[in-house]
Order: sequence, then C-alpha cells, then structure tokens
Amino acid sequence: MENLSSLSVPENITFEQALEITQTLLNKIEEKGLFEAETENVIAQLINTNNGARGFFVIYLTDPRTFCNQPTNGVIKALSKSPEMVSELLIKNAAMSTAMAVYHRRQNNTEMENSSQRVSQRSVNLIQQLNLPILRSLIQQLLDNIQTGEGTYQAFLERWGYDAEQKMAIIKVLNPLLSTLNSL
Repeated sequence: MENLSSLSVPENITFEQALEITQTLLNKIEEKGLFEAETENVIAQLINTNNGARGFFVIYLTDPRTFCNQPTNGVIKALSKSPEMVSELLIKNAAMSTAMAVYHRRQNNTEMENSSQRVSQRSVNLIQQLNLPILRSLIQQLLDNIQTGEGTYQAFLERWGYDAEQKMAIIKVLNPLLSTLNSL
C-alpha cells in the first residue's frame, strides 16, 4: 500500500487543486493502493473548505468508474465530518443533475443525460447513506421553495432558471428522501 504523502491537502486549497487531488485519490482507490483510513483522511481534509468540497464532489460524482456508486465506510465517515457543507452541496448536486438530465433528454443527448442521471443517483445515494439530521431540513426547504417560489433556495433556482418540468423532476427525486431520512 502506498502512502498518501503525495496527496497532502493545502490549507488554502484552490478548486483546481481539489479536482487534481480527488482524481489522484480515485486512481489510488481503483488501484487498491490505499488504506481506508487514508482515504477517509484525505476526503475529510478536502471537504473542510468550500473549494475542496466542491472539487471533491465534481470529480467523485461524475467519475465513470462504478466503484463510486458504492461509497466505502471511509468515504461516508469523512463526509459526515462536515455535515453542513456536505449536505448543502449534495442537495444542490442532486437538484442540478436531475434538472440537467431533463435538459439533455430534450436535446436528445443520451450520453449527457445518462451522466447527469449518474450524478443524481450518486448524490441521492450519499444523502441516504449519510442520513444527517440537517439533510431532511434542507430537502424540505428546497421542496417548499419550489412549491411557493420563495425561500432559502430561491436564488439558486433562479440562477439556473429551472422550468416547471425540471422542478417537478427535482421534487420527484428528492421527495421520497423525506420519508427515508431519519428525522432526528
């Protein structure tokens, strides 16, 4: 097993550095070149900052390798160490990728539609496995915002300009999570 010294996470990590470190991390996971504790440590450091967390999720959620579909205990443990940031990013990733799948379907771009669906499914899977108390609340806020047109997520929804069909797709993906997430 290789040491992860080559994957030290800078304190003031840039988004680009986070992308590179996450790609290297996934390569090492695929090669079975890491101990679970090392994986957990690197991810925990990455998600400690906004740039690191965003970069991690961009690579992890979009990577075509199937092992990303089944996160290990180390991945889950690491993500649970930053519940607020991770929850917010996962919910937005689930919503954005679901809406983009609708867009790509309309454009007859099956490859991009499948890619967006993969990101949505991975986001939902992580939400379910993390089962953090904050997740239920944030999902409810987003769903309420879609219904009422006002709330915490209004700027997010307006920035991306989701139409009615895209919003319905987001509701369809996120609504079932409300009953499966532990309401702590």
